[in-house]
Amino acid sequence: MGSSTSRRTVIAAAAAAGLAAAAGTAHAAPAGGGPVRELFGRLADGTKVYRWSLRNGGTRLKVLSYGGVVQSLEVPDRRGRYRNVSLGFDNLDDYVASSPYFGALIGRYGNRIAEGRFTLDGTAYQLSVNDGENSLHGGAQGFDKRVWDVEPFTEGSDVGLHLHYTSVDGEMGYPGTLRVKVTYTLTRSGDWRVDYEATTDRATVVNLTSHVYWNLGGEGSGTVEDHELTIAASRYTPVDAGLIPTGERAGVAGTPFDFRRAKTVGEDIRTAHQQLLYGQGYDHNWVLDKGITRRPEHVATLRDPASGRTLRIATTEPGLQFYSGNFQDGTLVGTGGRVYRQGDALCLETQHFPDSPNQPSFPSTVLRPGQTYRTTTVHSFDA
Repeated sequence: MGSSTSRRTVIAAAAAAGLAAAAGTAHAAPAGGGPVRELFGRLADGTKVYRWSLRNGGTRLKVLSYGGVVQSLEVPDRRGRYRNVSLGFDNLDDYVASSPYFGALIGRYGNRIAEGRFTLDGTAYQLSVNDGENSLHGGAQGFDKRVWDVEPFTEGSDVGLHLHYTSVDGEMGYPGTLRVKVTYTLTRSGDWRVDYEATTDRATVVNLTSHVYWNLGGEGSGTVEDHELTIAASRYTPVDAGLIPTGERAGVAGTPFDFRRAKTVGEDIRTAHQQLLYGQGYDHNWVLDKGITRRPEHVATLRDPASGRTLRIATTEPGLQFYSGNFQDGTLVGTGGRVYRQGDALCLETQHFPDSPNQPSFPSTVLRPGQTYRTTTVHSFDA
C-alpha cells in the first residue's frame, strides 16, 4: 500500500494547482466539509430524489438517494489532476430506465440465485426472475431501484451518510421484513468505507454489496484492459452456461483466473477458456484466501499505469466478484457525454458467494431473528 506521505503529496499538488474543476483538468483538492444535499430529480410518481455531495481527505463523492447510487467518485492522479473514476449518468431518467446497476447498492441478494428458487427451513420460495431463468441482484425491483432514507453525519474527521431502507416481507419473493442500514464514510485519509447492517423478523437470506464500475483512467476514457489487477485468491467458483456456480472451488493456478500476482485485465481475457466463453470475459466469484474476517483485510489492488491511480480493497467478506464489463454495448452515454463500450470499466464486488442458498458447501447467507448482518468494505486510493 502506498505511503500516507505520497498521498499527502498528491493532494498538496492538486491544491497548489488551483484550477477550476473539470473532467481531465486539475483543480483544488477537496478540503473536507459536511455533506451537501441538492434535488437531483423526481420519479414518475413525484418522489423526490436527492444527490448528496461529500469531500474529505482528497476524495470527492456524490451519492443519490435512489438506489444508494455512487454517481461519481473523484480522486487525483500522480500529477494531482482529478477525474471521476466511476461510471454513471448525469440524469435520473437514465438510472431508472437503463442502468446496469451503475454505482448501486445491491440487495436483498447480490449476484445470482439459480431459477430464483431456494428452500429455507423446509419452505420453498420463488423469487423475482430477471436474468434469463435466474434471479439477479435481488430481482426486477431490487434495492438498486428503491429510494433510500439518507441521514448525513460528521463525526470527528470523518463525513458520511447513513442510508436506511426497509424491505417488507415478501418483497421480490423474499421472506421476512428486513431493516437495512448502510453507512458510507469518507475518512480523513480519503478512504471510502461501506458498512452494511441488517436485521430481520423472519429467517431469510441476505447478501449485500456495491456495484461501482471502476475506470481509474477516468469515466469515459476508454478500456480498462490495461489496468493491472491483483486478487488474493487461489481458488474461484466455476459457473455453468447460465453463470450459476457448479459448487466446485477450482484452483486458479495455470488458468486465466490467476491474479495472485499483478497482471493486466486484458492479458488473458481472450483466452479460449470455457469459463471465459460463458461470461464473455470475467464474471466470476473469487474465493478469497482470508475467508470471513472480523475486520477488513486487503484482498485486491487495481492500478492504472497511465495515471498512477490505485484502488485497494479490504473487506470482511469471503468472496469477490470480478466483472470485466462484458455486456456494455455502446448504447449508454455516461456522465461525461461519452459512450460506454465493452471493457470500459470493471466491477469488484465484495460478497458471499453466488447461489449460496442452494449450495450447502458455501458460506451461509441465512439471517435469523435476533441476529445482525454486518459486513464492511474499505476502498483506499493512491497515486
